[in-house]
Amino acid sequence: MTKNLAEMSYKRQEVQKGYTDKALHIDLDKLKIEELTIPKKVRELFIGGKGYDLWLMWESLPKDRIVKWNEPENPLCIASGPLGGTTGYPGAGKSIVTAISPLTDIIIDSNVGGFFGPWMKYSGFDALRIVGKAKEPVVIVIDGLEEKVWVESASDLPNDSYKLAKMLNEKYKKVDEETGKDDKLYISVVSTGKGADHSYFGCLNFSWWDNSRKLNHIKQAGRGGTGSVFRNKNIVAIVAHSPSVKLESQNPDNTEEARAVGRKHSSEILQLDPKQNRMRVLGTAHLPSIMSEFDLLPTYNFKFGKDENGKDKNLWGDKFEKIFTNTGKGWDGCWRGCAINCSHCVEGVIPKTGPYKGQTVCVDGPEYETIAGCGSNLGIFDPLEVIEINFYCDIYGLDTISFGTATAFTMECYATGILNKERTNGLELNWGNFAHTMELLHRIAEGKDEFALLYAKGIKKMQEYFKANYGLTAEQKQFIQDIGMQHKGLEFSEYMTKESLAQQGGYGLTLKGPQHDEAWLIFLDMVHNYMPTFENKANALCWFPYWRTWFAIQGLCKLPWNDVVPADNKQTTEPHKVPEHIQNYADLYQSITGVDMGKTPKEREDSLITMSERVYQFQRVFQVRLGHGRRIDDSNIPYRSAGPVTLEEYKSRVDRYDGQLAEILGKSVEEIKTMPLEERHKLTRKDREERYNKLQDTVYEKRGWNHKSGVIKLEKAKKLWPDWLLQEVTPFIKDLQD
Repeated sequence: MTKNLAEMSYKRQEVQKGYTDKALHIDLDKLKIEELTIPKKVRELFIGGKGYDLWLMWESLPKDRIVKWNEPENPLCIASGPLGGTTGYPGAGKSIVTAISPLTDIIIDSNVGGFFGPWMKYSGFDALRIVGKAKEPVVIVIDGLEEKVWVESASDLPNDSYKLAKMLNEKYKKVDEETGKDDKLYISVVSTGKGADHSYFGCLNFSWWDNSRKLNHIKQAGRGGTGSVFRNKNIVAIVAHSPSVKLESQNPDNTEEARAVGRKHSSEILQLDPKQNRMRVLGTAHLPSIMSEFDLLPTYNFKFGKDENGKDKNLWGDKFEKIFTNTGKGWDGCWRGCAINCSHCVEGVIPKTGPYKGQTVCVDGPEYETIAGCGSNLGIFDPLEVIEINFYCDIYGLDTISFGTATAFTMECYATGILNKERTNGLELNWGNFAHTMELLHRIAEGKDEFALLYAKGIKKMQEYFKANYGLTAEQKQFIQDIGMQHKGLEFSEYMTKESLAQQGGYGLTLKGPQHDEAWLIFLDMVHNYMPTFENKANALCWFPYWRTWFAIQGLCKLPWNDVVPADNKQTTEPHKVPEHIQNYADLYQSITGVDMGKTPKEREDSLITMSERVYQFQRVFQVRLGHGRRIDDSNIPYRSAGPVTLEEYKSRVDRYDGQLAEILGKSVEEIKTMPLEERHKLTRKDREERYNKLQDTVYEKRGWNHKSGVIKLEKAKKLWPDWLLQEVTPFIKDLQD
């Protein structure tokens, strides 16, 4: 028998034009639940989603000291946005999670599907903020039907997201007495696994009910350790139970216009997706073959862009097309009626290791990032082995990107003698060793192995420990810095960027660390060649982060924007922006909220960019408040992201590098080849590091940041924000101006 530790009854606020204008605040120390009113000035400036999360964090944190990730004051926030929960519009089911990250000590934001944000909104709350630490394991329930929020004891519940979703769906479902039908469709559970108890890169799993298969799926808020924060607060699960929902539940300003733009975008996807990326069949698993073709698929810890023997072909989309299963009803998406339908799964999997060994399970995914990070980057080329890694990372609540990238780092350290069986407590972390990769994963979950616990703190902490304890030479210390694919403490997501200056900046100049969702430019730069000049790349590193932030403040997925594009997109003047879709989003926003977006396409685009730039720049100031957000934090990217660290890497693409060096030095290729290999390698590094520094200077200028400190200039801040917010941010930036 569970007991309620705290509860609050409330009058559910109906959504009006995309908003309830209410937030939910829960203090687990005081066992206090409050309903907060979101002021109009906050709504107009921060919009929703990540914007609301950031403001709720800013307002909550003490201003006289820097809070660490595992302190009670670290707020865990979840929000959707004004467009989140729009049924029938592609990708409108997103939530955004923020907290101070264990890996980076700054704000992490993670965009996730799985229905929770919309169900919370339709239960009456645009956003949720949780502070404090519970004295015992708890479940938080937001019940929009009962109009009640409570915190209950959870000492008898498992720490397994699939089991939790099943148990809590059964516990809180409502059954119609006449029809016998239940409303599991309107329940979503947020949880993690026992790996998050022992790791800095714990993820959160957001569930939704699949009525065709009669099971729960999960999507991950993967990056930066939000699951670790969740478990540190002693939370087992959060449940949202919503009333039934349709388009009219948004109470749009213009329902017919909202319906029309949804039908337009959805119809285009249904018509063109089979001719383009086949997202409805493959999801992001279509990417490995393209990345390999253009030498961009991370292989053996980002050393190479493909396997020279072609083994990476085993991870291409045609293989996963045969493995992914569906119900035959043509829909597998993570939001109701999303036409892009890219959330695939594998049924009938029988794990070879761990607590589910020999059992039959359904695995959600894998997505591209998992295929590359836990596949080619480790030298593992069996798709079923990648699927098992995927499954246990989900079960244990571990981010597959950080797990893959951190394991690749340890494998290269093992190959070069920095690690050995003694230091890894018997693990043989050689390339492609699936059995010992799984053993490492299981050891993290158990939380008893010294090396696994060190590993689970991420690459940055491993680098620090190796340097302090292994008696490394200066050369070895530089080597592990060069090959450790982390920046700001966050592990790189899975793109090989040596030849893409745009994506080097897209990783190095991100706010939260090297995650592709802020500036995914690799495809546009290397595959489509949409930004051939230095100036093109620098401009892209302003526009794209602002534009992609717009999705995070609205509660939207980015994939419908540019993974299926209009048939005539290449004929437009700015195909990299997908201009027709920008107008779709302006139409949707105006039809839901009633906010006038302007008359001309340029005015409408500028309106979208302005609202998201205000949030983006605010997050940068938040970094400063937390002791980061300076030029030094954007510098010193691992050299492997910019060029060949080893002579082996140089020799693997020797004609490419020699040709580039000849152009740089104004010499013939024949002259270059007479130079010692070591000198060519050194000159290449010098040029690439200088090029990145130049890019940093140029982008800072375009973003309105101080060249020396990396902090926003006061004159730029005055153009972006009203006086009330300027008064909030100025104390943190005024002493860092020139």
